[in-house]
Amino acid sequence: MLWGDKPYHSLDYELKRRFGSKVYKLALDGGMTCPNRDGSIGTGGCIFCSHGGSGDFAVPRGQYEDVWQQIEAAKEKVTGKIPKEGPFIAYFQSYTNTYGPVSYLEPLFRRALDHPQVAALSVGTRPDCLPEDVVELLGRLNERKPVWVELGLQTIHEATAERICRGYGLPVFEDAFRRLKEAGLTVIAHVILGLPKETEEMMLKTVDYLGRLPIDGIKLQLLHILEGTALADCYQKAPFALLSFEEYTDLVVRCIGILPPHVVIHRISGDGPKKLLIGPKWSGHKRLVLNTIAKKLRENGVYQGKFYGLSVQNSVF
Repeated sequence: MLWGDKPYHSLDYELKRRFGSKVYKLALDGGMTCPNRDGSIGTGGCIFCSHGGSGDFAVPRGQYEDVWQQIEAAKEKVTGKIPKEGPFIAYFQSYTNTYGPVSYLEPLFRRALDHPQVAALSVGTRPDCLPEDVVELLGRLNERKPVWVELGLQTIHEATAERICRGYGLPVFEDAFRRLKEAGLTVIAHVILGLPKETEEMMLKTVDYLGRLPIDGIKLQLLHILEGTALADCYQKAPFALLSFEEYTDLVVRCIGILPPHVVIHRISGDGPKKLLIGPKWSGHKRLVLNTIAKKLRENGVYQGKFYGLSVQNSVF
């Protein structure tokens, strides 16, 4: 089974199907922080999160008084890689982008959606930062242009969640997910593969769990150890095993095989700023990673959904 030229339901395929052309994401900074940083829940953030709030490639809000200026700056930042005429997705990536009152969020998001080249809005956030009035706002905005909500789940395992200082339990994710779907929103979950002390079976169970929900999309992200994070401090004091190139590419193939065909796979790798990257160093060769995963899928006859509905243990290719 193919989605375009890939044996999985890629974001690129879905965007071309939905909008009739290639669509590009512009990483933006909404000027918010995070309850796991400002003391509401914690002060250090999740242990893997960089000082940029996982938005290291976003254009800093800084000198830009208007989000349109930030959008234009984001376009300039990727000059030569994408056409300036768009269409684009305004992706509020840095920190927690619903961590503010509706009086702040509504004009920010409406202004982004007003940009004539913006086809959709994507909001990265935490499931514990989605009060009813914010969900209602996102639902209203979704009537104008598509609105996606990207939730940082990372893992379903509570012991790991405590270890990485995530700051909320799985029931919080489930409640937020339910309310977002009831509001008619597209929901994407972020998963990190390779978290400390997680086995391959545990990682696959997280992906399988999401596949059994009416989730719209998933991002599979390799654990990166970045300078300046609490994770880097832990790793330097007591180094632990990181996923090898072979382990990661094999694992992603298995993840793709157990996901149902309708789930859009937004990412199967991930970028860490090379100047901050402590490991795994091989992850800096993104094209090699993507090509190897595609090759292994073809060689093993695996496509998205091949093992959907089977137990994780029986999904070995």
